[in-house]
Amino acid sequence: MPSAFPADSVGLVSSQTFRHERPFTLQCGVTLSSFDLVYETYGNLNPDKSNAVLICHALSGNHHAAGYHSEDEAKPGWWDTCIGPGKPIDTNRFFVVSLNNLGGCHGSSGPLSTNPDTGKPYGPQFPTVVVADWVASQALLADHLGIERFAAVIGGSLGGMQAMQWAVDFPDRVHAAVVIAAAAKLSAQNIAFNEIARQAIAADPNFFAGHYAESESNPDKGLGLARMIGHVTYLSDDGMREKFGRALKSGDIDRGADVEFQVESYLHHQGQAFSRRFDANTYVLMTKALDYFDPARDTNDNLVAALEKTRAKFLVISFTSDWRFSVERSKEISDALMAARKNVASAIIESEHGHDSFLLQLPRYISVLGTFLERVHQEISP
Repeated sequence: MPSAFPADSVGLVSSQTFRHERPFTLQCGVTLSSFDLVYETYGNLNPDKSNAVLICHALSGNHHAAGYHSEDEAKPGWWDTCIGPGKPIDTNRFFVVSLNNLGGCHGSSGPLSTNPDTGKPYGPQFPTVVVADWVASQALLADHLGIERFAAVIGGSLGGMQAMQWAVDFPDRVHAAVVIAAAAKLSAQNIAFNEIARQAIAADPNFFAGHYAESESNPDKGLGLARMIGHVTYLSDDGMREKFGRALKSGDIDRGADVEFQVESYLHHQGQAFSRRFDANTYVLMTKALDYFDPARDTNDNLVAALEKTRAKFLVISFTSDWRFSVERSKEISDALMAARKNVASAIIESEHGHDSFLLQLPRYISVLGTFLERVHQEISP
C-alpha cells in the first residue's frame, strides 16, 4: 500500500514524555520538585549514539517539528521543510530530538501544569525560566536518552540562542552549533516589541492578572493582538507588499463602508488561530526569556570572552530582510567567534520574507544548511 505521506517525510510520529523526578533548581532560585518535557524523535540512534541532533524551538514553537500526528493532519510539524529523509537535517543520517521547552504549553511543565503546592494550575505563579534553564533541562533529557554528545544543536531565533547557550554551558557535549536568525542579546527595540505584546495581553479584561483559568475565561483578544504585533515584525515590507499589497478583502473605500484590507484579514486570522493554540502566561514567560538572554552579561559585556570556552564548530545564518534579528546581529556573533579563534562559518541568505525566512524552503538556505550538516555527519562517522 502506498504511503499517504511524501517520500521525504518522516511520516507518522508520536510524542513522548520525559519525567525528571528529582529537584531542579532554576536560575531564579526556585526549585521544581520535578518536571515533564514532551518530545519527539525522528530517525534512528546509531550504536555509539553519536548521530543525535537537538532541535530547539523558537518563541511559539513546540516539540512537533516534523511529520504528522495522524493521516488527517492538515499540516506537518513546524520545521518539516528541513527535517526528513534527504532534507538538510537528514533523518537517514541523524537521530533528531525535538522538544517542547520547560514553561511551554504543549505538554511540558509550565503555567498550565498543576502546582503541587496548591492543586491548581500554576498560571502566573510558574517561576521565571531563562535560556540557561532550558539548556540544563535539555541536557537531562539527553542523559535520559543516553546521548553524551550531540552531533549538532540547531535552532532559529530563540532556538538559535539555545544553540549558542549549549555551546557555552556544555562545550564537551556539542560537536556543532547552528545559530539561525538569532542574536547574542535583544536590542532595545526588540525588548520594546515584546513589552507591547505583554501589555496587550495584560490589558485584556479576561486576563485577570494571569488567573484566567480559575475564572474560566481566556484573554483571546489580548493574546491575538500580541500575536499580530509579533507577526508583523517577523515579516518584511517587501514581503508584505508582494503578498498583500493594498488589496481589499471587502468593503468600499470610496464610501468608507466596511473596509477590510487583505492584510488586516490575514492578521485577524493569525491572531484568532494563535489564541486557540497557545497559552497567554506561556507567551509572557517566553518573551521574558528572550529579553533576558545575554551570555556576555557575566563577562562585562564581552561576547568574545563569553564564547572563549566553546569547542563546537559553528554555522551562523542570517537573512537580508530580517529586521527583527538583522544580519548585523549575526555578524556580531560570527565576529566574536572569530576573535575567540573558533571554527565558524557564516552565510547571509537573500530573502524577502523577513524573520520567518528560517522556516521556509529557500534554495541557498537549504543548500548551506545541508552542506554543513553533511560535513558534520562525515566528521562523526567512524
